Amino acid sequence: MSEVEKAALQPRSHLREAIDYFLWAFTPFRPMTAKDIYNLVSTNAFTARGLYLNLGYWENARTIDQACEALTELVGKTAAIGPEDEVVDVGFGFAEQDIFWMEQYAPRRIIGLNVTPLQVRIARERVNAMGMAGRIDLREGSATAMELPDDSCDVVTAVECAFHFNTRELFFAEAFRVLRPGGRLVLADVIRNPAEARPLRRMMQDFTWNAFAKKFAVPRENADRSDSYGDKLQAAGFANVRVASIRDHIFPGWHQSLAQDSVLLRRLHPVGRLPYRLLLHLDTNTVYGAFDYVLASARKPSQSHS
Repeated sequence: MSEVEKAALQPRSHLREAIDYFLWAFTPFRPMTAKDIYNLVSTNAFTARGLYLNLGYWENARTIDQACEALTELVGKTAAIGPEDEVVDVGFGFAEQDIFWMEQYAPRRIIGLNVTPLQVRIARERVNAMGMAGRIDLREGSATAMELPDDSCDVVTAVECAFHFNTRELFFAEAFRVLRPGGRLVLADVIRNPAEARPLRRMMQDFTWNAFAKKFAVPRENADRSDSYGDKLQAAGFANVRVASIRDHIFPGWHQSLAQDSVLLRRLHPVGRLPYRLLLHLDTNTVYGAFDYVLASARKPSQSHS
């Protein structure tokens, strides 16, 4: 662990951290913003290498590290990131995906925006240590109010974070604004699954989604399903909108990995492990029946078509 990472963890005692985890996970008394949640989670990532915080793409992956990298690669390839591109990556976590994309695709520049100061500090140190600070510019900033000029980038990405944004619709408008004509927007995002036909199952979906939304700082306006998601992208001005479910390559592999690899949970704070242990007694469909996971892409029309 780096000196910055160590320093980031010093102010909160182990007891205070345990109490915060308990109040957040098991009581209604500690609603948290996304910034609060990621400050609490800190550097307690599931991965053995690096600090990925996503669920991973499990089509061919066998470990959480492989799955997280596979999701990053999927987003990068869908965005067609290349050497001439200037990329804006919102909600970058600890910048794992930015480092990966720079190594694999060598874009001209990546600007990262993140509202969590702890993550920004640690990510900057990691990027500096890899000699990439000149091409990966990590900033504390909001996805819904980007301090960037109009028409200033070629690609905007959001890896498993846009469900937090207040609101996702405002983010779409901002992404459209900062993209150059012909620019691409790509997201890996958690949304609501199609409603079940059976009333009892539909009630369970509603309960699960609402519990998730309260615990993970998801605004009410972001309770989209794939149709409304696509509608919002089009309303923002985007063309070539595609919202594809990849949930079958996300949730089953993630759930199975947690169940089979006891090392993963040991990487979390002891109190933070408890909700996962409870969920592992249930099957994947029960735990994740309320959720879809989509790979969404869209393009800002070129000037000749605007």
